[in-house]
Amino acid sequence: MRKSNYDKAPSTAVNGNIWSGWLEISNRVKEIMAEHKSKSVFVMECYQGVMHDEILQNISSLGFDTIINTEELFKSEDEVRAMSDPILTDDRLFGRRVSKSYMDFFDCGKMDECRRRIANHSGRILVYGHGASCVVPDADVLMYADMPRWEIQMRSRRKEVNGLGVHNASDAPSAHYKRGYFLDWLVCDNQKKRVMDKVDYWLDTTIKNNPKMIDRVTFNKGMELTATKPFRVVPFFDPAPWGGQWMKEVCDLDKDVPNFGWCFDCVPEENSLYLDINGVIYEMPANNLVFSQTRKLLGAPVEARFGEDFPIRFDFLDTMGGGNLSLQVHPTTQYIRDTFGIYYTQDESYYLLDAEPDATVYLGLKSGVCPEEMIAALKQSQDTGCEFDAEKFVNKWPAKKHDHYLIPAGTIHCSGAGAMVLEISATPSIFTFKLWDWGRLGLDGLPRPINIGHGANVIQWDRQTEKIKNGFINQVTEIASGDGWREERTGLHENEFIETRRHWFSVPVTHDTDGGVQVFNVVQGDEVIVESPTGAFTPFVAHYAETFIVPASVGRFTVRPYGKSVGSECGTIKAYVRFRQ
Repeated sequence: MRKSNYDKAPSTAVNGNIWSGWLEISNRVKEIMAEHKSKSVFVMECYQGVMHDEILQNISSLGFDTIINTEELFKSEDEVRAMSDPILTDDRLFGRRVSKSYMDFFDCGKMDECRRRIANHSGRILVYGHGASCVVPDADVLMYADMPRWEIQMRSRRKEVNGLGVHNASDAPSAHYKRGYFLDWLVCDNQKKRVMDKVDYWLDTTIKNNPKMIDRVTFNKGMELTATKPFRVVPFFDPAPWGGQWMKEVCDLDKDVPNFGWCFDCVPEENSLYLDINGVIYEMPANNLVFSQTRKLLGAPVEARFGEDFPIRFDFLDTMGGGNLSLQVHPTTQYIRDTFGIYYTQDESYYLLDAEPDATVYLGLKSGVCPEEMIAALKQSQDTGCEFDAEKFVNKWPAKKHDHYLIPAGTIHCSGAGAMVLEISATPSIFTFKLWDWGRLGLDGLPRPINIGHGANVIQWDRQTEKIKNGFINQVTEIASGDGWREERTGLHENEFIETRRHWFSVPVTHDTDGGVQVFNVVQGDEVIVESPTGAFTPFVAHYAETFIVPASVGRFTVRPYGKSVGSECGTIKAYVRFRQ
C-alpha cells in the first residue's frame, strides 16, 4: 500500500463575481432591488435539501414588501403522499421513475389566488421556495438556491431536511434517498433545466451559515471553461459494512473512521463540482455542467443516445482489510425498463487497482448449477439465517492487481475480501439486487435489504464457468504499440455499451475523443500530465488513482508521465461509449 498525492478537492479556476457570507449577499441583493422599479417580482427557486430557515432568516429583512413562501401553495401532505406512494412503492429500496413536475404538487386554487395577489401588488415581492419559478415564470430577478446530492444525503442522515411537500425528516436515510431518486430530484432537475438560462444569481449554501453567490456571467464562464478541458468532480467517501483500509492511506482519509468502502469519483448525478472563483470555492452539483453544456461535454453521438444523462460511472470499492461485498446481480435492460422506468441498466466491470495475495472475485455460476436449487437455498438462508454455500453455486476466482472482470447485467458477482476495485459501469446506480450478504448487518444495525425475488428474474443462468473463464476475465488484446507505449483493449463485454482501453507508457501518448466524452483513471504512476497539442487548455495534472473526465469538445490531447513519474512506466485506463467495434 502506498500514500499518494490524491486531490480530494479538485476545482476549476475562474475569474468572476462572487459574494461570500450573508452580509455581502444581502448587500448585493439590496443593490439589485435598488436597480429595479418599485413594483418588481424577485424569485428564489430552491433545490430539495436547502436549509429554508437559514435562507429565509437572512433574506426576510432585506426590505421586500411581501414574501410569499411556495410551501403555502402546495397541496396537503396527505394529497402529496397519495400521489407519491404509488411511485415510491412499499419496497425498502426501489420505486418507479415517473415524470412529475412541480405543478403536480401545487394546489391550483392557491396558485391562481397567489398569481392574482402578485398582479395586484404594487411593491417589491419575493416568491421563495420549491417551484417558485413555476409560480412566476417571468420574474424580474431569478435566483436559484442549489444543493449537491451528496450534501442532501448528509443532511438526511442528520434528519435535517424534508422531501417536497412532506415532513419526513425523521425517516431513514434510505427512504430519503429513494424519495429523492425516484421523485424529488427528478422534479427539481426538470425545473432547473427549464430555467437554467434565465437564472440571474446562483446561491451555494452547502456549508451552513457560509453561503456564496455568483452571477449568471460567472456561472456561464465556469461551465463553458470546464466543458472544454480535462477536469475532475469532487470525490466523496463513505464507510460500508464490508469496507477496507486502502483508501485511508492512498487517499489520505480520516484514520479514526473504522473503514471506507465506497468512493464515488465520477458520478455527476451525485458529485459536486468546485469552481475556484478568485480564490473562493463555490460548490454546485456536477449535473449543472451536464445540463448546461451537454453537447460540448458528452458529444453529439452520446447526447443522441443518452440525452442529458452522463452515462459512465467510476467508483472505488475497498475490501482490503475488509470483507466480501454482497453477492449480487444487476437487472437486464428490459427488466429495469418494465419494473423501474429506467431506460438503460447497470452493466459494469471490476478493474483491480490493487489486491492482497489471497484476493478473490466471485463471478458467474458453477457449471451445471440448478436454478431451482440455488434460489431455494438463497430463500432458506434469508428465512432461517442459515449459511448460504456461495462456493457451491458461484465461481470464486483468484484476483491480482490490474485484472479486469467484465460484468454485463444479469451476471452474479461480488468482490471478495482483499481487493481494491475500480468499478467501471453504466450510471444507473442503485439497482443492485443483493442475493446473500454473508449474514451481516448494515451500519445502521439492521439486516441489509435482500432482493432474491428481483434477482431470480434477471440471473442469466447460462453464464457458467467456461463461458466466464473464456469471455469475462482479462479479455486483453493489444491494439497498437510504439517505442515506450502500448495500447490494450480490456473490454468491456460485447453486451455492454462501454469500451475500455488501457495504456502503458513512459513517453507521451496521443488520444482523441473522437467526438465523445472519455473518463480516465491513473492506474500506475505517481502523476501524469494531460496537454493540448495546440495549447487549447491549461495543462492538467492527474495523480495516482484519480479519475478525470475529458469532454468531447477537447478532441486531440496527449498524456505523459509527469513529476516523479518521469522515466518510469505509467498506466491509465479510459472508458467511452462504444458506437462501433
